[in-house]
Amino acid sequence: MRVGIVIAIKRELQAFLAQGGEIETVTVGRREAYHVTMGVHDIYAVMSGWGEIDAASATQFLITAFDVEAVMNFGVAGALRRGLAVKDLFAVSGAVNYDFDTSSIDPVEKYQYAEYEDTRIPLDREYVELAKRLYPELRETVVASGERFIEDPAEKDALAALGCDICDMEIAAIARVAERNGVRAFSVKCISDTYEGDGGDFQKNVTSGAEKAFALLRDLLLRIDGAGDLC
Repeated sequence: MRVGIVIAIKRELQAFLAQGGEIETVTVGRREAYHVTMGVHDIYAVMSGWGEIDAASATQFLITAFDVEAVMNFGVAGALRRGLAVKDLFAVSGAVNYDFDTSSIDPVEKYQYAEYEDTRIPLDREYVELAKRLYPELRETVVASGERFIEDPAEKDALAALGCDICDMEIAAIARVAERNGVRAFSVKCISDTYEGDGGDFQKNVTSGAEKAFALLRDLLLRIDGAGDLC
């Protein structure tokens, strides 16, 4: 199976590059991707940069340039609820783009795209169930995803009220672009900063959190076959 991996920033990318094995740099136009064989899969990884626009661009690049059958993502996220700890891992079942709102002109809720039943952009259900079956301690979550790093507790409470446990800046775009291309999407997130935390906690924990999230994603890929089923 051809799998694309969208990685937001360099410190998260390092977890992918440190895995060992022969990694080939592939240049297409002005973009670089990293190709490696992982089990029976051809993996193409790209560093997108911060935010939804860059993540959308990177996702479409992987789909167009390499005809990937699934787009995956790993990285860190901020907690929106008390009691969640640094390095807690989550499989993402959906994302809410809290910067999107056409409710004043369309018959939809705030943050809802008209194609979906509610505010959640879905990720691949089968991959979530597979990951949870392999890793019983793994929790499922919905991510509040937008263009800002969230530190204010009042903002965290407002996003948690949307049914979200964690927040990031990329997964809504990845899920939306993948869905519109008919490509499966899956993401593993690791908490870098807790509800009480801030940007300093992110800086301290991003590297180790990315390593933990990638280790799970890599193990999952090594345990599924070319059709996306358990070996």
